[in-house]
Amino acid sequence: MTRIDDTFARLRAEGKKAFVSYIMAGDPDEATSLALLRGLPGAGVDIIELGMPFTDPMADGPTIQAAGQRALEAGMTLTKVLEMVRAFREGDQTTPVVMMGYYNPIYSHGVDRFVAEAKAAGIDGLIVVDLPPEEDEELCLPAQAAGINFIRLATPTTDAKRLPKVLQNTSGFVYYVSITGITGSAVPQASDIAPDIARIKASTDLPVVVGFGINTPEMAKSMAAIADGSVVGSAIVKSVGEKRPVAEVLAQVAALAAGAHSA
Repeated sequence: MTRIDDTFARLRAEGKKAFVSYIMAGDPDEATSLALLRGLPGAGVDIIELGMPFTDPMADGPTIQAAGQRALEAGMTLTKVLEMVRAFREGDQTTPVVMMGYYNPIYSHGVDRFVAEAKAAGIDGLIVVDLPPEEDEELCLPAQAAGINFIRLATPTTDAKRLPKVLQNTSGFVYYVSITGITGSAVPQASDIAPDIARIKASTDLPVVVGFGINTPEMAKSMAAIADGSVVGSAIVKSVGEKRPVAEVLAQVAALAAGAHSA
């Protein structure tokens, strides 16, 4: 049982859906980013997705691309992301943290070294969007052997033939991408994606959370209502990019979390 498993078990017992939030590590700077990270659980976040800045974020829209660029320009590195998580763990041993990003920085760092350091830092899961199931031996299997969940994305184009392969070595939860496209590029409708959620849930016992395009408490509620939780990233990152105070961003997060929890 990982922290992610424990969190979903607790939420099920409470009759609640999960709220998952995303921020980019190091955006707009290391100190502000750490303050946000530390404040997310108190704002109602059940699982934190922490972005690893990368120079070629092909699945991300302009908002998160800009966040990654700000973080890189401020000096953020993969090593510093892990240091940030270690600092977070000094005050929080229960909230799951999932690192989300691309394989290149991990490959450059060294897979064995990365997995060991991530586990020691307190990372609970990985979402690496450019590693398909055919490449599971690269990172997925070593991570899971170390007790780190490897979370896979399913999309509107993941058909019945492909789905079993996607689910094969997935753990923690399944992240359903609600739109065909990049982050923050469209507004999904719960009624349109409900059949896909039902189809995935019929194929796995893992929780399914919905992300991409969710930007209001009402949308967070509607998406959580048809799944096991909802994810918000770009809307939060946009506020960070607008240089809003940490307290204001956390108030926005709290409203989004309340929406998801009311589903």
